[in-house]
Amino acid sequence: MRADDSGKLALDSAGRAEMKYRESDSKSYRPFAGNLAPDGEGEDGEGEGNGDRGDATTRTTTRSSASTTASTSTSTSSSTGASRAKGADKGPAIELWTDGACSGNPGPMGIGVVAIDGGKRRELGEYLGIGTNNIAELTAIDRALDLAGADAAARRMRIYTDSAYSIGVLSKGWKAKANQELIARMRKRLATLPTVEFVKVSGHAGVPENERCDELARQAIVRRS
Repeated sequence: MRADDSGKLALDSAGRAEMKYRESDSKSYRPFAGNLAPDGEGEDGEGEGNGDRGDATTRTTTRSSASTTASTSTSTSSSTGASRAKGADKGPAIELWTDGACSGNPGPMGIGVVAIDGGKRRELGEYLGIGTNNIAELTAIDRALDLAGADAAARRMRIYTDSAYSIGVLSKGWKAKANQELIARMRKRLATLPTVEFVKVSGHAGVPENERCDELARQAIVRRS
């Protein structure tokens, strides 16, 4: 992020800060300064709904902090035993960015996933058929675990999503009123993994990987593939 000589954010005439996801990137983003805060600050943005997109987020973390260009984040971690958790501490976490899109609710659904493991990057866009936004958000996380492959059983994983609903029903014990079979299966799957952190990011706020996932999801809907 650009800063002046005093270390404060350099803002343009509209009050936006200029930032890049990577220093080597040619493209920059201009989120509003109010959407940027140090780790650990912010307001609670939980809520069950269609899309759950908003700028207000909080952060609660275990084991390690999440590094993200999102304003602030909500991160929870689940562990299944000391031996697995100990093994999962070795090396950096696999970063899984996910998003689900729905044209109408219900309507045609698409998902986008970006998996980053060190210098390796994999992307997935998939059309799911007709359903709801929440189904798309949950399925995107499920496909992200598929994309992680065998590494998921031996590595820490950090899942970035703009869906407070998904984080709530998968890691915070929210009671599921719908999608109960899908949620039960995913909870069971997550319980077998060493350490998983969920990080809440702001949707449509210029977070590069979140925007890329949204693009992949919407392209999948358009192409129906």
